[in-house]
Amino acid sequence: MKKWGDIIKNMTLLSQFSLSFITPLLLCLLICWWMSTSLGIGEWIFIPGFFFGLGGSFTVAYKLYLSVTGHQKKEKEKKKNKVSFNRHH
Repeated sequence: MKKWGDIIKNMTLLSQFSLSFITPLLLCLLICWWMSTSLGIGEWIFIPGFFFGLGGSFTVAYKLYLSVTGHQKKEKEKKKNKVSFNRHH
């Protein structure tokens, strides 16, 4: 039963990572499309918008990675410091 909990936890982290990665890119491209259609700016605006979106995506993904690894480290320390029947201090 514990394996199912780990599988669901990992699937949730994977979906969160993928949504965090794609959302800034799509938002920047949407803003570029709006600027191109309503303000009359040329199609060249998509190139910097794409790179800004990628930069935002990598930043969000990196912060999520740091958060997950920090949480896993805390759980590992908590298990390490746990006193059980066979482990006395």
